[in-house]
Amino acid sequence: MLIRRPLDIPASEITPEQVYCDRRQFMRVAGGTLALAAVPAVLRARLLRAPRTDDDKPTPYEDITTYNNFYEFGYGKDDPSHNAGSFHPRPWTVTVDGEVHKPRTFDLDEIMRRWPAEERVYRHRCVEAWSMVIPWNGFPLAKLLAEVQPTAAAKYVAFTTVYRPDEMPGQKTDILPWPYVEGLRLDEAMHPLAILVTGLYGKPLPNQDGAPIRLAVPWKYGFKSIKSIVKIRLVATQPPTTWNMAAPNEYGFYSNVNPEVDHPRWSQKRERRIGEFLRRPTLMFNGYGDQVASLYTGMDLRANF
Repeated sequence: MLIRRPLDIPASEITPEQVYCDRRQFMRVAGGTLALAAVPAVLRARLLRAPRTDDDKPTPYEDITTYNNFYEFGYGKDDPSHNAGSFHPRPWTVTVDGEVHKPRTFDLDEIMRRWPAEERVYRHRCVEAWSMVIPWNGFPLAKLLAEVQPTAAAKYVAFTTVYRPDEMPGQKTDILPWPYVEGLRLDEAMHPLAILVTGLYGKPLPNQDGAPIRLAVPWKYGFKSIKSIVKIRLVATQPPTTWNMAAPNEYGFYSNVNPEVDHPRWSQKRERRIGEFLRRPTLMFNGYGDQVASLYTGMDLRANF
């Protein structure tokens, strides 16, 4: 099967979003009410730690686990759910080193035992103008970073995804440089909204959603929430990030949700929530501005996109 880089695909060959999404949405409208009823009342009551509206309801588990961006398992949105079955998320370790006083390699079981997951229901916005509301189970990244005691030289946090081309067929292609890498400023990483995720809807994190441990940064576009993390390194200078390396004119380091700055190939002003027909206005910082805007005081968020 021929797989080409996204930038090489002409617009005439891309299925319109309306056509692709409406087929899925129409089939689920009738069952949407039943799916919502299955969500525990306590989960709905704790929905989102940000300004919200009454229609910020969790996206059904089926959608969250079958409509994914995880290029390690393929470029299509349904490729990860089809191709991730042979991936082995256990045993698993995460190494944390670099500008720290106490570098360590953590076993996943130790991580889950020491920092039990709590419910966090977050909005997530993708650059392709679609979004979800996801009930994650996770804990603040800051807790893990505090354990290794960052030095005064630490200014950024670099993340690396596991590299297993035998289990991740997308890594056998050149669609992106592998392994996938991401980065945050240290103050972003220490913000309580930035969490390490180990579960979804109270269940273990599925392979196609980044098992066994991934990042969730809800005020940034979804590609900042790196999956299947094996290495976290604290560094003094801004680290490289995969999408910025692949397409620097389209994807910057910060990648904050900013509806006033269009992607070169589409508008960011409106989004379509998976499971809905109509688009809605995109919110600055994805609606988390009251909590995170102070991180960027004085910055030009058009230049630092």
